[in-house]
Amino acid sequence: MQTLIAHARTFSRSRGAELGELAAGQSPFALFITCSDSRVVPSLITGARPGELFELRTAGNIVPPYDAGPTSEAATIEYAVEVLGVRDIVVCGHSHCGAVGALVRGDDLSAVPAVRDWLGHAARQPSGAPDDPLVAEAVQHHVLGQVLRLMSYPCVENRLRDERLRVHAWFYEVHTGGVLAYRAESDSFETL
Repeated sequence: MQTLIAHARTFSRSRGAELGELAAGQSPFALFITCSDSRVVPSLITGARPGELFELRTAGNIVPPYDAGPTSEAATIEYAVEVLGVRDIVVCGHSHCGAVGALVRGDDLSAVPAVRDWLGHAARQPSGAPDDPLVAEAVQHHVLGQVLRLMSYPCVENRLRDERLRVHAWFYEVHTGGVLAYRAESDSFETL
């Protein structure tokens, strides 16, 4: 924690002038939906600078059903699309995902009921080899399920129909830094 505190103390001296223009507002290029996993850092993966990505991080990069009631996830998606006018949304899963791994293995999550209930919002049960530590296949299926769920949100559905929005499915490899993107033409994830 001391390293984080030390950096926070000096951050404004090293970057303050550069960040001053952000006070005027934000115009991010994209909404980036990904897992809360500390190994997945959207700005490092994409090279985005402050103000360029609007981020939504959830355990297992889950997009809950729109009709699940008012959720912070739905509010973030709606704000990004309707107010900020993002032109792209990326749903990015990652290798070694504990949330998807728990779903695939059928782990007993009774000791963490909030986690268990949250994972119940997954669009569908991801399939894959339960003994695969990468859970790559399962995460890729899971990402596609979340994309379909996202596309059912009214604001997203309307912008897709008007071709004012694009939705992308990505898979980030924690162990290599590689990024794969889903290609409908080949129905597979390929190197970006």
